[in-house]
Amino acid sequence: MTNPDLEQVRAALALADFDVLAAQRLMAPLPQALRRSNQRSSTTRQASVMILLFPTEAGLTLVLNRRSTNPHDVHSGQISLPGGAQEPGETAIETALRETYEEVGVDLPIQIIGKLSCLYIPPSDFEVQPVVGYLTARPIWQPDPIEVAEVIECPLAWLLDEKLKVIEEWDWNGSKMNVPWYNVQGHKVWGATAIILSELEQRLRRILGQ
Repeated sequence: MTNPDLEQVRAALALADFDVLAAQRLMAPLPQALRRSNQRSSTTRQASVMILLFPTEAGLTLVLNRRSTNPHDVHSGQISLPGGAQEPGETAIETALRETYEEVGVDLPIQIIGKLSCLYIPPSDFEVQPVVGYLTARPIWQPDPIEVAEVIECPLAWLLDEKLKVIEEWDWNGSKMNVPWYNVQGHKVWGATAIILSELEQRLRRILGQ
């Protein structure tokens, strides 16, 4: 497996001629709209997530969370990137940083190296801004037990391994839906998290010539 380095990630984020929607759709549940309906009258809610990269023996690695079980959380138990809703007066980067420090307890300063494209999530009417950050060393995780049940380290190379991608047919609210997901240590990484990671994956493939 190819292990992308930090300069290749920077180059991937800087690609100008890149079909974002095509990259996102590769890991999007079908059928599902990735754009907001014109019939919605309210303002889209804003959120940010952090793709936090750090070096390990497996190469550049990112962190995922398994959310704690919570009957009031529709995403309870799912795998996600650190992040959450923007608070009044915050920028997207400020939100991603705050949520990352709160959720996984990073003990090192985070360098911001770029962003991915915003993603609209129809069920919650959120527009999510993915921010990409970097740590110079592997941190000591101190997750918030109320929000995070498990911290999962995912080498970037895993995103490029086709054997770790699965498509299943799920029953969803009485309808059939084809759901692609990344198999990360036996966890199903799907939905918005997979769609965001798919954009990063396809950008890296362009840079790596894959």
